[in-house]
Amino acid sequence: MQKLFDFTTIIREAWHEYDPSQCIKSIADISAKVSTNYVYRVKLEDDSLVIAKLSYFGRYQHFVEDHTIINALANNLPDPFENFVAKSLTKHGQLFTYRYQNSLLDAWVVFYNPIKIDQKPPKRLNETQIGILGEELAKFHKACKKVRNTLPRNFKQAKDDLDQLVEILDTAPGRFEYRGQRDTILQQCEMLYENSDKLKAQNFDTIPVFIDWNIGNFSVTKDFRFYSRWDYDWFRMSSRVMDFYFFSRVTSDIGDRTIFSYLIDPLMEDRFLIFLKAYHAVYPLSKDEVLFMKEAYRFFILNYVVKDGRYFFHELYSSRLRQEAFEIYFPSLDKTFDADKICRALNL
Repeated sequence: MQKLFDFTTIIREAWHEYDPSQCIKSIADISAKVSTNYVYRVKLEDDSLVIAKLSYFGRYQHFVEDHTIINALANNLPDPFENFVAKSLTKHGQLFTYRYQNSLLDAWVVFYNPIKIDQKPPKRLNETQIGILGEELAKFHKACKKVRNTLPRNFKQAKDDLDQLVEILDTAPGRFEYRGQRDTILQQCEMLYENSDKLKAQNFDTIPVFIDWNIGNFSVTKDFRFYSRWDYDWFRMSSRVMDFYFFSRVTSDIGDRTIFSYLIDPLMEDRFLIFLKAYHAVYPLSKDEVLFMKEAYRFFILNYVVKDGRYFFHELYSSRLRQEAFEIYFPSLDKTFDADKICRALNL
């Protein structure tokens, strides 16, 4: 897509609309190479820096809603997280976004103040680091819960994503794209609906969650406390359980990998139980929330791999991950996930 459009020109247009009194000296692409979103480091004429994010996936209204909530969260989080989340630039007291539209492209830009980065987590954590990380996420989730009623209202729900997936199945492009997979998708969606209802997931606390917590998205201090967090592509207002799967991957015995899959196995590792015990000691989980981990994983695969994987990952990754979803991920759900093991570890 970037070969078809000069995205830096869009960034320049967006900045001119934001503040024409300051000129851009240079723009550097600092995007992650596995994602279809674009991130740029923008140097202004006085050598100060801002970060620009450009996206053309989804709906502009959802983009604005998410970033409005994220910016309010960044400004309202209490100590020690008051500088943990990057703050967006505002204009006349409102979040500034720029929308570029022509006959081929509908793209949106938001600007951030650069966020300071401390230590990058190691590719493989030791058990002490895993425990500290569990405590840190629990404290962060408690802080998010504390300010949740101060945040703008959100309208996008997890059910909306699945409803959209079901609608896509009945379109001509959807019938072609998901040929041979339609029945499995419908079955998995129905199981998610039914199990969420049984667990009364609609009554779980709704807080800001970032879902994608790979080690390239946050930094820590030398004693492994949270320092800063960036990359908000998968942000949503949902249950805190949505954040757990990626932390199971961070704490996995295998560690960080260049070639990755989304197996459910890390949720069952003893190393992840160390993380959950530390989390549970600070911000206790209920048995129903533990049972919901399975459904949160199912939602992740349905939404971020099956429905939207081609937007979040380059084709090299998205096609393989989707194939694995049907051949490995869904079939392994009932075979591999053992909620009783987790409940015993947490004395639930």
